[in-house]
Amino acid sequence: MSTPLEIRNERLAQKMIKNLERRHFEAYYCKTSAEAVEKALGLMPEGSSVTWGGSISIRDIGLTRRLKEGRYVVYDRDDVTTEEDKIATYRKAFECDFYLASANAISEDGVIVSIDGNGNRVAAITWGPKRVVFIVGMNKVAQTTEAALARARSTASPVNAARFDIQTPCQIDGMCHNCNSPQSICNYIHFLRNSHPAKRHIVILVGEDLGY
Repeated sequence: MSTPLEIRNERLAQKMIKNLERRHFEAYYCKTSAEAVEKALGLMPEGSSVTWGGSISIRDIGLTRRLKEGRYVVYDRDDVTTEEDKIATYRKAFECDFYLASANAISEDGVIVSIDGNGNRVAAITWGPKRVVFIVGMNKVAQTTEAALARARSTASPVNAARFDIQTPCQIDGMCHNCNSPQSICNYIHFLRNSHPAKRHIVILVGEDLGY
């Protein structure tokens, strides 16, 4: 029997799928992360070239591990040791068949908000790889675009600053200061309001708390 939260997530996700499709995305809802992994793998034919950004969500659900175990051409920045090789892996994203990402937040009407320090993730989301697959936990849903931006800046960014042990004001007190710190990870703020070309972007909503 479904819990009240599961019922809410299912109903909200179905509404969001319609909103995403209106924005020319391909969109799905999976109740569990295990279902999301199978859905994502089913969308990527074996032999495809795949890479990803720094998403915790795709790692935590085991998607990156499954890709490495499967018959895919995988480019993983975590497998390289030098900064030069890491940048080369970033550049490979523009030639890949699939780029995997999560989002810092998504509005109920389907606008995806992402904040980057280096800009490699939002660059690949915007242009380059043939298709982009988002794995987004329902914990990242906000009522409006403005609320999604607030979530990205006030929740996701301070947590990620702590994760990377970056010396920014939000590391000290957990609050966004709209800073200009040299180590800021909020240098590029990206709004994805329509998928272009149509269905280049795939969104898999997941009825679990994923990432930050």
